[in-house]
Amino acid sequence: MHEVVELKNYRIDNLQYCNWSKDIFKLNHEAALDAIHVTIAYHEDFDEVQKNIKEWEGYFNDFSELIIHGKSYLDIEKAKLENKTAVFFGFQNCSPIEDDINLVEAVHQMGAVFMQLTYNNQSLLATGCYEEVDSGVTRMGREVIREMNRVGVIVDMSHSAEKSTFDAINFSEKPIAITHANPTFWHAAKRNKSNDLLKALGDSGGMLGLSLYPHHLLDGTNCTLDSFCLMAAKTAEIMGTENIGIGSDLCLEQPDAVVDWMRNGTWTRAKDFGEGSASNPSFPKQPSWFQDARGFSNLAKGLKEVGFSDNEAQGILGNNWFNFYKDYIN
Repeated sequence: MHEVVELKNYRIDNLQYCNWSKDIFKLNHEAALDAIHVTIAYHEDFDEVQKNIKEWEGYFNDFSELIIHGKSYLDIEKAKLENKTAVFFGFQNCSPIEDDINLVEAVHQMGAVFMQLTYNNQSLLATGCYEEVDSGVTRMGREVIREMNRVGVIVDMSHSAEKSTFDAINFSEKPIAITHANPTFWHAAKRNKSNDLLKALGDSGGMLGLSLYPHHLLDGTNCTLDSFCLMAAKTAEIMGTENIGIGSDLCLEQPDAVVDWMRNGTWTRAKDFGEGSASNPSFPKQPSWFQDARGFSNLAKGLKEVGFSDNEAQGILGNNWFNFYKDYIN
């Protein structure tokens, strides 16, 4: 007689960038999130990102009843057992490693488990989705990908251009992730991804986190739950249901001034207003059915209504990310 094993269904949001507070950690707790991947760097250098990590050490100490620092998939299991949320660190740019490949291992030792090769612009490693010419992953980029594979940092290409992303898939010995983006067939935002790219990502065992950020949604703030879930169903046909999760890109309680920081950093004196923005950029309002992470409950219903089985829906809501973490973040 076979042993009966209880199936654990995980809920994971694989990208948030909020103005962190106890109230937001409580929202994630109410949403029953077992893990979140949080952005701790956009344009910071190595010294600056260490200050951000110190700030997170304070959060882990002050809100220990709600969150733990995630470094391994085992921490997701631990968080679920303790009714908490495991918090995993990631960079939306490669700026913290500066021009020193030795810093890849250093940031991993500090807890970084995801790193984008670029944030919109050309970097030392690859081309961003806002550049007119996509020259692909650079010489240094190849070496950094190799080093990321060695130490256990996942390559993230969410804000990267098409050729660079194909290059990353091909050069990486381990599957990569696109932690927060959607397909261009649904909405042609600059950093949403083509069908060919999504198929290559799925065929390689990589993961796509579907984004709830309005600038990446069809009809923006007015995007409907049904439209989003039908998009998820079509994406699953292209790249496989098991390769899809959620990377909401929630930016709760962030002041509008942070939009300037995200887009402009220290690289320009002019204003880069970015996609979907007016002359005074601000954070767009979330769709009514996903105001915060508690919207995972609406996603659970919507995914089933468009034809996903219970197991497939649970996969998209977290189990697929958990399996990816188990294979590559251990």
